[in-house]
Amino acid sequence: MPSTRILRVDTQRPDPALIARAAEIIRGGGLVAFPTETVYGLGANAWDAAAVGRIFHAKGRPASDPLIVHIAEIPQLAQVAREVPPSVPLLSRHFFPGALTLVLRKSARIPDNLSAGMDTVALRMPDHVVARALIKAAGVPIAAPSANTFSRPSPTSAEHVLEDLADKVDLVLDGGPAHIGIESTIVSLVDEPPRLLRPGGISLEALRALLPDLQYTPHFANDADAAVPAPGTLLKHYSPRARLLLFHGDDCAVYAAMRAEIARHSRVGLLLRQRDAVQFADLDIRTESLGSNSEQAAERLFAGLRALDKAGVDVILARAPEQSGLGLALHDRLLRAAVGEVIDARAML
Repeated sequence: MPSTRILRVDTQRPDPALIARAAEIIRGGGLVAFPTETVYGLGANAWDAAAVGRIFHAKGRPASDPLIVHIAEIPQLAQVAREVPPSVPLLSRHFFPGALTLVLRKSARIPDNLSAGMDTVALRMPDHVVARALIKAAGVPIAAPSANTFSRPSPTSAEHVLEDLADKVDLVLDGGPAHIGIESTIVSLVDEPPRLLRPGGISLEALRALLPDLQYTPHFANDADAAVPAPGTLLKHYSPRARLLLFHGDDCAVYAAMRAEIARHSRVGLLLRQRDAVQFADLDIRTESLGSNSEQAAERLFAGLRALDKAGVDVILARAPEQSGLGLALHDRLLRAAVGEVIDARAML
């Protein structure tokens, strides 16, 4: 494959000629990485099984992990799903376009490899001018997981895409950093009552305001050979190359446990909110700040993990956030990056 082309696009007024070039690649069975409000996606024609197969090959993604189909307009929903439950219009009015993915019964046009052989399909309408312009110009729904090597931290910039997929993708549309920074929330409407399969950019509280019976039980799939109900639900996911240690407990216990861990290693990195990071200002240690609130933490999370990997640390220390609002999604991503292990800081004292 020739070297990946990179085109810088205006996120408010993308050049139609640049979008047309990307759309032509999609229609021709190629791969285009493009920005969304959540993370960068690795896109292919959702109707084309061979193109979909190229996504799995480029990412090293197991065939058991289904993809999300991206649409630009509500009428496309009926092309992708064969059944539209009564709750869909209500949810779409509030959250389309946006960071919500719905799992529905798939239409006959969805290739089996896109849906991991299951009878369902995950779909969403991104709230990003470039993404929606590309889908419209291509004239087809676009299948797109995150544009990274499988199980690595998701890409929130074009640079992250190139770190993982240079020469494996035909074109990257560089629209600058993603402003949400973590993936979409996934809700299954094929279950009764409906289930939250993956927390993300839309909070559980916001969804329950419309779906009071929405169920959520954290689930971590271990077997990559068995089909999973939604993307991003395997236990090891979003993981840096360094080992990530995730601490839970009150301030004093967490800070003491982290200092003890720092003393055991020569190359340690910290991934912390600003209020926690200042407690280690006396140490000469690489620190990536997650800012002062959940929105900033989400925007910086994956970039911080990648930056610490680039710095060559062996161990990354992070703190488990409160599991409410956007914190639920942050906790989910950090837990999967830590391969399901949370350290009780009080037990280490």
